[in-house]
Amino acid sequence: MSPLIHALPNGVRVVVDPMAGLQSCALCVVVRGGARWEAPERSGWSHLLEHMVFKGAGGRSAREIAEAIEAEGGHINAATGYERTSFQVRCLPEALPLAMSLLADLVRDPTLDPQELEREKDVIAQELAEATDTPDDRVFDLAQGQAFAGQALGRPILGSDASLKPATRETLARFHRGLYAADRLVVSAAGAVDPEAILRLADAAFGDMTREADPLPEPAPAVFVGGGVAETRKLEQAHTVLLFPGVSVRDPDYFATRLFVEILGGGMASRLFQVVREERGLAYAIDAYAEHYEDIGLVGVYAGTAGRQTRKAAALAVETARALAEAPSEGELARAKAQTRASLFMGRESPLARAEQAAAQVLLFGRVLDPREMAEALAAVSLEDLRRVGARAFGQRPRTGPWAGAVLGPKAAADALAALG
Repeated sequence: MSPLIHALPNGVRVVVDPMAGLQSCALCVVVRGGARWEAPERSGWSHLLEHMVFKGAGGRSAREIAEAIEAEGGHINAATGYERTSFQVRCLPEALPLAMSLLADLVRDPTLDPQELEREKDVIAQELAEATDTPDDRVFDLAQGQAFAGQALGRPILGSDASLKPATRETLARFHRGLYAADRLVVSAAGAVDPEAILRLADAAFGDMTREADPLPEPAPAVFVGGGVAETRKLEQAHTVLLFPGVSVRDPDYFATRLFVEILGGGMASRLFQVVREERGLAYAIDAYAEHYEDIGLVGVYAGTAGRQTRKAAALAVETARALAEAPSEGELARAKAQTRASLFMGRESPLARAEQAAAQVLLFGRVLDPREMAEALAAVSLEDLRRVGARAFGQRPRTGPWAGAVLGPKAAADALAALG
């Protein structure tokens, strides 16, 4: 059965994706809103708001929210990103009415108690400290900040102590009304679910929401800026992140980019693993990844190295990427297609992953993409497509394309990015 999509009169959309043979289900409410919708002085407010709704909503306390769903065998969670915020429940089918009610309360009716707000700022301050103290978290924030300097995409999702401090119940409530507006919401269910029952529950829980009279303005288009930064610490290992221009999630080269990244650093057979680690022994950990936003994207490389090897590893990683951009092979392309196709279909075996993916696709494309359509798009990628996206990210020799990067580690690694020019 294909997923059912239904739009309520107020703009809330509902997606139902039944999965035969399952005994459990997932329900999520996904908001088109996150850190990209924050002004600099409100950096981190989306994440703060996600924390605060769990401190009390719909007349229930934080403890009562947790006890209610756990008494039914369910689990509740949430996550904030740059472009979406998601609230999720995993449960058995008989708990779906409660799950829908709880998620509606979290999204629509948070208490936002002033005392809880001040306490939660302290909790997030500890989370910020933990992120700063974790080198392989910190280095990604540093590199992102270089790639998108002066923009919302370049600021940490957690914000800062200074940007969170001014938040009050009243200002956070206004931010909540704009960010969690009806036409920004998708209710998505997958697994052992009955479409008619889900539609009834969603209509009862969200159907009376009114459209926001003063909608949030769209974020400005992002621009890849670039630049490098080094942070010296007394560590045994250096952590390096290199970032290059990628493509948006809507770009025709989306699937070609995914395959390029898989060949470059997606597994033990990848070029980076074989060249930088196996042949040269310059890194213990090295991989490549891609980030795709609504209007822009990134291709990234992460390496964990000894400090004295960091500069060599960074230079070799870029050299390897440019060599791939010039001469990918049929064997590599076939292997990447097999890996990516397997990942695509394996991911669909999880109700929560399926519900969240469907919600994201509805927010981005207004529909749920057929897996066969995506598999066909993967199959159609050619070597010329790989060369094109590789040149777009890494430039053609002898030209050096734009890049951003960060290295965090011992003093011996501080000049690693100089190898990139």
